[in-house]
Amino acid sequence: MDGKRVGDSEIVLSQLMQPENANNLGNIHGGVLMKLIDEAGAMCATRHARAPAVTVAVDSLTFLEPVHIGDLVTFSARLTYVGHTSMETEVVVEAEEILTGRRRITNRAYVVYVALSGEGRPLEVPPLVPGTDEERARWESGKKRQQARLARR
Repeated sequence: MDGKRVGDSEIVLSQLMQPENANNLGNIHGGVLMKLIDEAGAMCATRHARAPAVTVAVDSLTFLEPVHIGDLVTFSARLTYVGHTSMETEVVVEAEEILTGRRRITNRAYVVYVALSGEGRPLEVPPLVPGTDEERARWESGKKRQQARLARR
């Protein structure tokens, strides 16, 4: 099976945050952001595997700053580590105040997916080929997170 580059599966989603996504303080609900993080990560994993991918673990999800009504929020997902059937994605969330252009990273998440065959069984996925020093460093960090996840089982 041929390996794939990190850039082959990257996904970028953008969505304007509306009042129906917010609490009474005008902050976007964390669950709304979590859903969109999972969608971006799953699309990235599916694009890599060219097979359906399901969430098996949210390794880390950090809320750094609130997201507000009217922010344009971008969810950037890329693979950081790939095992035999599992794929770890990093999703970085950035909110932009459209009128001022001010941007800030609001969330960072590591989410693990498994590709499924037509019978619903785990499916072997192509290897990931990190091409830059930064991608290789993310691979090593992802490998350590995967080892820690397996040790917790």
